[in-house]
Amino acid sequence: MRQPHALGLCDPLNKARVTGHQPRRMTYAEADTAIEALSAHFVESGLPANSVIAIQLPNTVEFVLTVLAAHRAGLVVAVLPLLWRHAELTAALNRTAARAIVTMSTVDGVSYADLAMHAAAEAFSIRHVCGFGGDLPEGMASLDDVLARPPGLTRAVIQDGRKAAMISFDVTAEGFRPVPRPHFSLIAGGLAMSLEADIRQGATVMAAFAPMSFAGLASSLAVWLLSGGTLALHHPFENEVLEQQINAHECEVLIAPAQLALRLGAADLAARMPSLRNVIGLWRAPEQVAASDAWIAPHAPLTDVYLFGEAGLFGARRGEDGMPVPVMPGPHGAPREQSGSSIAGEILLTPKGTLGLRGAMVPIAAYAPPQPVGETLTAQPPRDYVDTGYAARLDRPSGAICITAPPSGIMAVGGYRFLSNDLQEWARRLGQGALLTALPDRLSGHRLAGRAQDNARAREALSELGLNPLMVEAFRDRSGPV
Repeated sequence: MRQPHALGLCDPLNKARVTGHQPRRMTYAEADTAIEALSAHFVESGLPANSVIAIQLPNTVEFVLTVLAAHRAGLVVAVLPLLWRHAELTAALNRTAARAIVTMSTVDGVSYADLAMHAAAEAFSIRHVCGFGGDLPEGMASLDDVLARPPGLTRAVIQDGRKAAMISFDVTAEGFRPVPRPHFSLIAGGLAMSLEADIRQGATVMAAFAPMSFAGLASSLAVWLLSGGTLALHHPFENEVLEQQINAHECEVLIAPAQLALRLGAADLAARMPSLRNVIGLWRAPEQVAASDAWIAPHAPLTDVYLFGEAGLFGARRGEDGMPVPVMPGPHGAPREQSGSSIAGEILLTPKGTLGLRGAMVPIAAYAPPQPVGETLTAQPPRDYVDTGYAARLDRPSGAICITAPPSGIMAVGGYRFLSNDLQEWARRLGQGALLTALPDRLSGHRLAGRAQDNARAREALSELGLNPLMVEAFRDRSGPV
């Protein structure tokens, strides 16, 4: 309302390659009109308030518009990672009783429209399947057509920050877990990052982190809305395109996976991307922060953000020496070093020697331990924190928290987490002699390697099971030159 003609959203420059669409630049007024049209469509489709709408979209303006339109219509957004295929999509849709799913026709040559239609066929709660892009299958509503016509009728929704706003998905020792979150939790996550990194009002923010998680939403959507500036999006990853975007939009803030940020920082960041003033690096493997390289771009200080699956996060801005700062147990403010700052959360060491979190952004109820079998009539004492499962200890000289290892029994390849037992189960389905293992990887936590008597047949079998490309490509042929 204050600045309707200010630039609000910028698409990736390589959007034509990613989705087949030309990049878009939208002012706040244009974005608001598009959000109103999408919101009206969701209402006219008969989606009741507080029902779940699942979204599987790339990091483009369509993602931002859809999330905000769903919230304006009083819906709960369930974010589905692009990596997921039939098996995981169906499980997520059924667990959340989603009433609708929104996707893109194709992303990087993969037909996500077909994936959504097949998953919806096995999710009995789904009533509406919507998509952006051309050549949509029969039965899928075109949201491009919705954006091309004037907004219809909307409904008055009482915005309550305590009600569920999103559902993301995590894997714990107990297995696959939907994690609902209210609006205030998203705001708390965005504030923890923007205040710790000292992002100025009206800044142009480059978000180059996959948005399909709590951290992804908080670091892009929430940070942008809190700063009131411009949000430029990059669909991960093309380094040359990312650098071109940062310079073309004169971005002041870069939000990206920490390992990528460190690589950029070591490659003469000041000369190549002079407009940057803040860099926020998100660590999916927080146990790696302490051993990371020094940050050598003082013109754009680095803020480390520790991610613990979908349980929560905290940030710590590096000092002048470029090294990670010690993280102390107890309440932590944002900014961390400023006395009297607002409390962003609390870090604690659990009796099991693991890291615990609590605070406004931490969904304690979603991680409540299961009720012991045979003790249904015995009340269990409530736990007021979430045990992340990350092994941790206190450093005796400084008293700081040292995160030493990821959760036992859980593997992580980038943002994709799964139980280590699943590896053996998937290999077992491939027959005798098949081997599937996870190897430590500095960049993504783990990487997968597989071996079978016939790798091509193994890939085909895993695809038929509906597994994602990480599992399938573990059995790629390696006979070519190194």
